[in-house]
Amino acid sequence: QVQLVESGGGLVQAGGSLRLSCAASGRSFSSVGVGWFRQAPGKEREFVASINKNGGGPYQADSVKGRFTISRDNAKNTVYLQMSSLKVEDTAVYYCAAQDLLGTSWGSWGQGTQVTVSS
Repeated sequence: QVQLVESGGGLVQAGGSLRLSCAASGRSFSSVGVGWFRQAPGKEREFVASINKNGGGPYQADSVKGRFTISRDNAKNTVYLQMSSLKVEDTAVYYCAAQDLLGTSWGSWGQGTQVTVSS
């Protein structure tokens, strides 16, 4: 399994930007797809973006297309989420996740990092 630790969350005004990072440990990081999810208060966790093991894709939810960009650096075992033009409705706890080696499920999760966007 891959262990994941997110960082970079915080408080930002609407229209601003933040970059989240997710540091991974474990030898299989470069062999699995990784992604970002978020959960707002009172709502279910939702998919934000993902990227394949070799950087292919990437895929974003419609709600963040054109504003968020996912990338990865396999040499640094790190995945990033660059968030721009942030909206109040982007406020949530953001989680990094890694797929299992078969790519059939999100087998590893980080502890989450809070992103709060103020109006």
